[in-house]
Amino acid sequence: MTSTLRLQPRREYHIVVLGAGGVGKSCLTAQFVQNVWIESYDPTIEDSYRKLIDVDGRQCVLEILDTAGTEQFSEELYMKQGQGFLLVFSITSMSSLNELAELREQIIRIKDDENVPIVIVGNKSDLEEDRAVSRSRAFALSQQWGNSPYYETSARRRANVNEVFVDLCRQIIRKDIQSSQERNLDQAINGRLGAIDAQGRHNGRLRNHRKRPKVKGDCVIL
Repeated sequence: MTSTLRLQPRREYHIVVLGAGGVGKSCLTAQFVQNVWIESYDPTIEDSYRKLIDVDGRQCVLEILDTAGTEQFSEELYMKQGQGFLLVFSITSMSSLNELAELREQIIRIKDDENVPIVIVGNKSDLEEDRAVSRSRAFALSQQWGNSPYYETSARRRANVNEVFVDLCRQIIRKDIQSSQERNLDQAINGRLGAIDAQGRHNGRLRNHRKRPKVKGDCVIL
Protein backbone atom coordinates (compact mmCIF):
# COMPACT_ATOMS: atom_id res chain seq x y z
CA MET A 1 0.00 0.00 0.00
CA THR A 2 1.45 3.34 -1.04
CA SER A 3 1.55 5.92 1.69
CA THR A 4 -0.31 9.11 0.92
CA LEU A 5 1.80 11.08 3.36
CA ARG A 6 4.16 13.56 1.81
CA LEU A 7 7.59 13.14 3.33
CA GLN A 8 9.44 16.32 4.17
CA PRO A 9 12.82 16.44 2.40
CA ARG A 10 15.87 16.39 4.62
CA ARG A 11 17.38 19.79 5.19
CA GLU A 12 20.95 20.40 6.28
CA TYR A 13 21.70 23.13 8.78
CA HIS A 14 25.06 24.43 9.99
CA ILE A 15 25.43 25.01 13.73
CA VAL A 16 28.46 26.60 15.36
CA VAL A 17 29.28 26.12 19.06
CA LEU A 18 31.10 29.13 20.51
CA GLY A 19 32.35 30.15 23.92
CA ALA A 20 35.41 30.60 26.10
CA GLY A 21 37.88 27.79 26.60
CA GLY A 22 37.01 25.20 29.22
CA VAL A 23 33.26 25.86 29.36
CA GLY A 24 32.43 22.39 28.00
CA LYS A 25 31.69 22.99 24.32
CA SER A 26 33.28 19.72 23.21
CA CYS A 27 31.65 17.73 26.02
CA LEU A 28 28.25 19.20 25.21
CA THR A 29 28.56 18.41 21.50
CA ALA A 30 29.91 14.89 22.07
CA GLN A 31 27.03 14.10 24.44
CA PHE A 32 24.49 15.25 21.87
CA VAL A 33 26.01 13.49 18.87
CA GLN A 34 27.61 10.39 20.38
CA ASN A 35 25.89 10.10 23.76
CA VAL A 36 29.26 9.93 25.54
CA TRP A 37 30.90 11.89 28.34
CA ILE A 38 34.45 13.01 27.61
CA GLU A 39 36.56 12.99 30.76
CA SER A 40 39.54 14.60 29.05
CA TYR A 41 39.91 16.37 25.73
CA ASP A 42 42.42 18.39 23.75
CA PRO A 43 41.21 22.01 23.89
CA THR A 44 43.31 22.94 20.84
CA ILE A 45 41.48 20.66 18.40
CA GLU A 46 38.36 21.80 16.58
CA ASP A 47 36.00 19.14 15.32
CA SER A 48 32.84 18.78 13.29
CA TYR A 49 29.97 16.35 13.71
CA ARG A 50 26.89 15.35 11.75
CA LYS A 51 23.66 14.10 13.26
CA LEU A 52 20.22 13.38 11.84
CA ILE A 53 17.37 14.46 14.10
CA ASP A 54 13.61 14.82 13.83
CA VAL A 55 12.23 18.24 14.70
CA ASP A 56 8.45 18.54 14.65
CA GLY A 57 8.17 15.95 11.88
CA ARG A 58 11.02 17.39 9.82
CA GLN A 59 14.19 15.43 9.25
CA CYS A 60 17.18 17.68 9.78
CA VAL A 61 20.84 16.92 9.28
CA LEU A 62 22.86 19.05 11.65
CA GLU A 63 26.43 19.88 10.72
CA ILE A 64 27.89 20.93 14.07
CA LEU A 65 31.21 22.68 14.40
CA ASP A 66 32.95 22.73 17.78
CA THR A 67 35.31 25.70 17.64
CA ALA A 68 37.70 24.69 20.44
CA GLY A 69 41.07 26.33 19.85
CA THR A 70 39.93 28.04 16.65
CA GLU A 71 41.98 31.00 15.43
CA GLN A 72 40.29 34.36 14.89
CA PHE A 73 40.32 34.08 11.08
CA SER A 74 38.79 30.60 11.11
CA GLU A 75 36.23 31.65 13.70
CA GLU A 76 34.99 34.46 11.46
CA LEU A 77 34.80 32.07 8.51
CA TYR A 78 32.68 29.67 10.55
CA MET A 79 30.41 32.52 11.60
CA LYS A 80 29.78 33.32 7.94
CA GLN A 81 28.87 29.70 7.24
CA GLY A 82 26.83 29.11 10.39
CA GLN A 83 23.04 29.36 10.36
CA GLY A 84 22.60 29.05 14.11
CA PHE A 85 24.85 29.48 17.13
CA LEU A 86 25.13 27.98 20.60
CA LEU A 87 26.83 30.54 22.84
CA VAL A 88 28.16 28.54 25.77
CA PHE A 89 29.45 29.73 29.13
CA SER A 90 30.08 27.99 32.44
CA ILE A 91 27.86 28.86 35.39
CA THR A 92 31.05 28.68 37.48
CA SER A 93 32.72 31.53 35.57
CA MET A 94 31.39 35.08 35.23
CA SER A 95 34.15 35.96 32.77
CA SER A 96 32.96 33.22 30.40
CA LEU A 97 29.50 34.82 30.40
CA ASN A 98 30.96 38.25 29.72
CA GLU A 99 32.78 36.93 26.65
CA LEU A 100 29.49 36.04 24.97
CA ALA A 101 28.54 39.67 24.33
CA GLU A 102 31.56 40.20 22.08
CA LEU A 103 30.88 36.93 20.26
CA ARG A 104 27.28 37.92 19.60
CA GLU A 105 28.30 41.35 18.31
CA GLN A 106 30.80 39.69 16.00
CA ILE A 107 28.17 37.28 14.67
CA ILE A 108 25.69 40.09 13.99
CA ARG A 109 28.37 42.15 12.25
CA ILE A 110 29.53 39.29 10.05
CA LYS A 111 26.02 38.02 9.25
CA ASP A 112 24.60 41.56 8.96
CA ASP A 113 21.50 40.28 10.74
CA GLU A 114 20.34 41.10 14.27
CA ASN A 115 17.92 38.16 14.26
CA VAL A 116 20.45 35.36 13.90
CA PRO A 117 19.24 32.14 15.62
CA ILE A 118 21.05 31.95 18.96
CA VAL A 119 20.66 29.86 22.12
CA ILE A 120 22.48 30.88 25.30
CA VAL A 121 23.81 27.86 27.19
CA GLY A 122 24.91 27.91 30.83
CA ASN A 123 26.87 24.66 31.12
CA LYS A 124 28.07 22.75 34.19
CA SER A 125 24.77 23.00 36.06
CA ASP A 126 25.89 19.95 38.05
CA LEU A 127 28.43 22.21 39.82
CA GLU A 128 25.78 24.22 41.64
CA GLU A 129 27.97 24.66 44.71
CA ASP A 130 30.52 26.49 42.54
CA ARG A 131 27.99 28.73 40.81
CA ALA A 132 29.29 32.21 39.99
CA VAL A 133 26.58 33.29 37.54
CA SER A 134 23.08 33.62 38.97
CA ARG A 135 20.09 32.55 36.92
CA SER A 136 18.70 36.07 37.14
CA ARG A 137 21.91 37.46 35.60
CA ALA A 138 21.71 34.98 32.72
CA PHE A 139 18.01 35.63 32.12
CA ALA A 140 18.68 39.37 32.11
CA LEU A 141 21.17 38.82 29.29
CA SER A 142 18.58 36.72 27.47
CA GLN A 143 16.04 39.55 27.66
CA GLN A 144 18.66 42.09 26.62
CA TRP A 145 19.26 40.03 23.48
CA GLY A 146 15.62 39.99 22.45
CA ASN A 147 14.56 37.01 24.58
CA SER A 148 17.13 34.61 23.15
CA PRO A 149 16.41 31.19 24.69
CA TYR A 150 18.50 30.36 27.77
CA TYR A 151 19.15 26.85 29.07
CA GLU A 152 21.27 25.51 31.89
CA THR A 153 22.90 22.25 30.89
CA SER A 154 25.10 19.55 32.30
CA ALA A 155 27.13 17.70 29.71
CA ARG A 156 28.21 15.28 32.43
CA ARG A 157 24.63 14.36 33.37
CA ARG A 158 23.21 14.98 29.88
CA ALA A 159 20.74 17.52 31.26
CA ASN A 160 19.06 19.71 28.61
CA VAL A 161 21.63 18.65 26.03
CA ASN A 162 19.13 17.64 23.34
CA GLU A 163 16.90 20.59 24.15
CA VAL A 164 19.45 23.28 23.25
CA PHE A 165 20.15 21.80 19.82
CA VAL A 166 16.48 21.18 19.04
CA ASP A 167 15.51 24.71 20.09
CA LEU A 168 18.23 26.17 17.89
CA CYS A 169 17.16 23.98 14.98
CA ARG A 170 13.56 25.19 15.36
CA GLN A 171 14.75 28.78 15.14
CA ILE A 172 16.71 28.02 11.97
CA ILE A 173 13.71 26.26 10.41
CA ARG A 174 11.42 29.22 11.18
CA LYS A 175 13.92 31.63 9.67
CA ASP A 176 14.36 29.37 6.63
CA ILE A 177 10.59 29.23 6.07
CA GLN A 178 10.25 32.99 6.52
CA SER A 179 13.04 33.66 4.01
CA SER A 180 11.45 31.25 1.54
CA GLN A 181 8.07 32.97 1.89
CA GLU A 182 9.66 36.38 1.36
CA ARG A 183 11.44 35.13 -1.78
CA ASN A 184 8.20 33.67 -3.13
CA LEU A 185 6.38 36.93 -2.44
CA ASP A 186 9.08 38.94 -4.20
CA GLN A 187 8.93 36.61 -7.20
CA ALA A 188 5.14 36.85 -7.33
CA ILE A 189 5.26 40.66 -7.17
CA ASN A 190 7.99 40.86 -9.81
CA GLY A 191 6.09 38.41 -12.00
CA ARG A 192 2.90 40.43 -11.65
CA LEU A 193 4.68 43.68 -12.45
CA GLY A 194 6.34 42.03 -15.43
CA ALA A 195 2.98 40.79 -16.71
CA ILE A 196 1.46 44.26 -16.31
CA ASP A 197 4.41 45.81 -18.14
CA ALA A 198 4.19 43.24 -20.94
CA GLN A 199 0.44 43.79 -21.26
CA GLY A 200 1.00 47.53 -21.44
CA ARG A 201 3.51 47.14 -24.25
CA HIS A 202 1.13 44.78 -26.05
CA ASN A 203 -1.75 47.25 -25.77
CA GLY A 204 0.50 50.01 -27.07
CA ARG A 205 1.36 48.00 -30.14
CA LEU A 206 -2.32 47.35 -30.78
CA ARG A 207 -3.06 51.05 -30.66
CA ASN A 208 -0.24 51.82 -33.05
CA HIS A 209 -1.42 49.22 -35.54
CA ARG A 210 -5.09 50.08 -35.32
CA LYS A 211 -6.40 51.12 -38.75
CA ARG A 212 -7.60 54.64 -39.09
CA PRO A 213 -11.16 55.03 -40.46
CA LYS A 214 -11.43 56.11 -44.08
CA VAL A 215 -12.92 59.58 -44.59
CA LYS A 216 -15.04 59.96 -47.72
CA GLY A 217 -14.68 63.38 -49.31
CA ASP A 218 -17.58 65.26 -50.96
CA CYS A 219 -17.77 64.91 -54.74
CA VAL A 220 -17.98 68.34 -56.45
CA ILE A 221 -19.13 68.57 -60.10
CA LEU A 222 -18.15 71.69 -61.94
